[in-house]
Amino acid sequence: MKLRDAVSSLNLGVASASDSLDQEITGGYASDLLSCVMARAQAGNVWVTLQSHPNIVAVASLLNLAGIIVTEGTRLEEATIEKANEEHIPVLTTSLTTFTVVSRLAAMGIQGVE
Repeated sequence: MKLRDAVSSLNLGVASASDSLDQEITGGYASDLLSCVMARAQAGNVWVTLQSHPNIVAVASLLNLAGIIVTEGTRLEEATIEKANEEHIPVLTTSLTTFTVVSRLAAMGIQGVE
């Protein structure tokens, strides 16, 4: 499944890198701890988090993640959006809870990291 399909199915907002939505999603990971994401997420995963600071972009870029979904209506820092655009990292937004997003992604066939 492409990131664009998840955006459409979950009605996600696109805060950055709208030109990078054709990436394949290889799986998913949910955590608000950057150290956990760095240790467990894999290239091509979509990351679901409440975090909104620029360091999320650095982690996503380092791991070559497909994108980041920021949940619960968390407001993104302007520096995060700027950095994400520079790095071509899609940051997507939703008012849905992290649990709801993960549940819906799983129902769409996106598997978590084992």
